[in-house]
Amino acid sequence: MSRTVAQTVTQEETLTARFTGRSAAETGRAIVDLVRSEGVVSRVELAERSGLTGASISRTVKRLLDERLLIEVGHGDSTGGKRPTLLELNTVGRFAVGISVDDARLTYVLINLRGAVIGELVSAGSGLAAPRVVVERVAQDVQSLLARHEIGSTRDVVGIGVAAAGRLDARGVAMRSSREATEWEQFALGTALEEATGLPVTLEHDYVCAALGEFWVGRVPVTADFVCFYAATGFGGGIVLEGAVYRGSSFNAGEIGHMILEAGGPQCTCGSRGCLEALAGPRTVVRQALADAGLARRFALTGADDRIRPEFAAIAGAAEAGDAGCLRLIEESARYVGAAILSLANVMDLDRVVLSGPTFTEAGSIYLRAARDAVGRLSFMRQVHPVTIELSQLGLQSAAIGAATVALDGNLLTAKTGRSPATPTATAEHIGSSRRQPIGSIIRPSWSALSTPPPTAPAHSPATIPEPRSRTKE
Repeated sequence: MSRTVAQTVTQEETLTARFTGRSAAETGRAIVDLVRSEGVVSRVELAERSGLTGASISRTVKRLLDERLLIEVGHGDSTGGKRPTLLELNTVGRFAVGISVDDARLTYVLINLRGAVIGELVSAGSGLAAPRVVVERVAQDVQSLLARHEIGSTRDVVGIGVAAAGRLDARGVAMRSSREATEWEQFALGTALEEATGLPVTLEHDYVCAALGEFWVGRVPVTADFVCFYAATGFGGGIVLEGAVYRGSSFNAGEIGHMILEAGGPQCTCGSRGCLEALAGPRTVVRQALADAGLARRFALTGADDRIRPEFAAIAGAAEAGDAGCLRLIEESARYVGAAILSLANVMDLDRVVLSGPTFTEAGSIYLRAARDAVGRLSFMRQVHPVTIELSQLGLQSAAIGAATVALDGNLLTAKTGRSPATPTATAEHIGSSRRQPIGSIIRPSWSALSTPPPTAPAHSPATIPEPRSRTKE
């Protein structure tokens, strides 16, 4: 399929393709997504849009009503016969939690079936704490978030999506980020969180979650070729080609931080030399600042592992304010980031790059300027088409929002086992045997045309929640 043809694929065609040869659970999730996209819709319209028979739609809708995922909201106009009953999502029927696990902070969001963020919570990062300690704190934070929004039963929560840094192991339940056999390296985070919370947990790369977060709020077209360039302590990229997340042979594609930009350059934690992370990451910026006695004294820099992020933030903030010494360091980092983005744009012929994550939140304008300059001047395809480079509008929530959508899409009407969607035991809709996950399997809510983040809905009253029914696991 040529690039021109691929760009003409419509969201409607993507939707219709989801209903062919699906299980009852997958069909149910697809119908929920279709209602989410339409807002208010009749059974007849669902049949027309999905290509399913009226009988199939009736069976599926009945099940979704019983599960409190849909509600009936009156009648539409008659076209000659009985007035059709209208359906919409029950926005107080199910919820999903997204968590971004980071050294500096833990970010939580709570979303409803429509995808609106209805709650958020921020707590201290994982830092140097032991994994079991962090898991216990996460379980307490999740309980606090649900209680704050008066969600008294975990039966109303479809699951938890966790955005974390590192490589997914072969089981898809742990993230590896170091060559050393540390306690975290051997820890099955997904399984431990399931045991601590009693909820299904899906583990995913933070940069993939950030890309899904950008898609979810409607900032990126469903068929776009783009990279969400995510920067925290290191760098990663959620790669989306022709509307599908590209995952690679072991489902770990996107480790942009280990792209070699300077052969024989400084040693990287991965064992190689000259990686982007070793040349431009927050740890390198802090180390360079420590070499300047004036900067080290002024910012009380230590370079300690648990101080890298706050010390980088202080340097970045001063650079944004115009401090010459700090600006020099951040601009040097941004120059390497710009070179990496240029290489990605040339290799993958991208339409768009979104800069997301804490590093770009702290010094976004400097990095944005460097990336736009490099790509604008040197992109191999600059005379064919422009490459849009922009800062994320989701701030520090992007990965958490994407993680929540992963949980919502993968766990609705399905029992999960704490594994990543990259594992063979996960649902076929997430990944199957393909290295590319159709991003169209996660349908945007009805506010998809907005260029701003989804609205924050007020907490609901427990009086508005129907009495929960027992759920039959698939």
